[in-house]
Amino acid sequence: MKRRAFMKDTAGVAAAAGMPASAGRETPSGPKGCVGTAHVIELREGLRSLYQLDDAYGGGDVRSLARKHLKRIERIVNTNTYPDTIGRQLQLLSGATAEHCGWLYYDADNQTAARRFWGEALTTATVLGDDNLAIMVLAALSMQASYEGRPRDGLNLARAAQARAVRYGSPMLQSLLASREARALSLIGDETAATRQLTESMRLAEQGDRGRPSPDWAAFHGHAELDYAQGLLYTETGHHHSAVTFLRAALAHQDRTYGRNRALYRLTLSRSLVQAGEVDEAAHEAVESLGHLEEVESGRVIRRLKEVTGHLQSVDAASAREAADRLTEYTELSGAA
Repeated sequence: MKRRAFMKDTAGVAAAAGMPASAGRETPSGPKGCVGTAHVIELREGLRSLYQLDDAYGGGDVRSLARKHLKRIERIVNTNTYPDTIGRQLQLLSGATAEHCGWLYYDADNQTAARRFWGEALTTATVLGDDNLAIMVLAALSMQASYEGRPRDGLNLARAAQARAVRYGSPMLQSLLASREARALSLIGDETAATRQLTESMRLAEQGDRGRPSPDWAAFHGHAELDYAQGLLYTETGHHHSAVTFLRAALAHQDRTYGRNRALYRLTLSRSLVQAGEVDEAAHEAVESLGHLEEVESGRVIRRLKEVTGHLQSVDAASAREAADRLTEYTELSGAA
């Protein structure tokens, strides 16, 4: 099923999953305007639906739903009555939804909006004293800082998240944060420290079945992510053949439910193949990525697509020129030019 057809059929489902129809009316659990556990569960499931749609299809069509979901939670927080325990859960859910809005705008390559939503989420985490939400936002801000070319900020944010994560006691969560630190270090140019930190991230991942489980929001982190991180590290240090090996592994290990990641991984592999001099194979992988792109809408993926197109256009080979033409045609037809 094509992405847009799927989104047309499921957008309403995701929105409905986050709309507690009984809020503000007489319910078995309390009087008019009283919100209870059932409403929190419905709102939480709505957010979970948004996560799943984003993982599979990118954030393009999910952003408006996520904003509406956040507005709905804020309305319920501010216009209904509930016990303090329910209030805390609602506010944490508001913070988590704001964080997800930040992620969706990050994926759309709208970094200003992403920072605004992440700032809201971090404020909520600080006011409520919730480490889990704070770690999630700090990790996201670290990722964004590295992406924007501010690796020193990325390093400091990753370390701030790690300081809190030690108390959380989850090896997989610590592994994720160590990989964020490694990414920042590699962009700074400290190859030795980056390699050491990434090795530590892998060691922690191998201990993932010990200690406390990682939070739900970190479920994406695993072997595919670590292979991808290693591939990026080799790319930064100019070892393109080694980067290809790990990027192939990342693509092979990536769960098919993460459609956006598979598109991004394949395009990144194509880029490294060009840099390694494997032009025909790079062209093949680039063209293969178009199958993913028909189902995914992501500003970051389109940015990588344009980068790969530029690399292919710079190579004097028939396969590269043909692939570049096909990628350019797709970009123009999709309106992403």
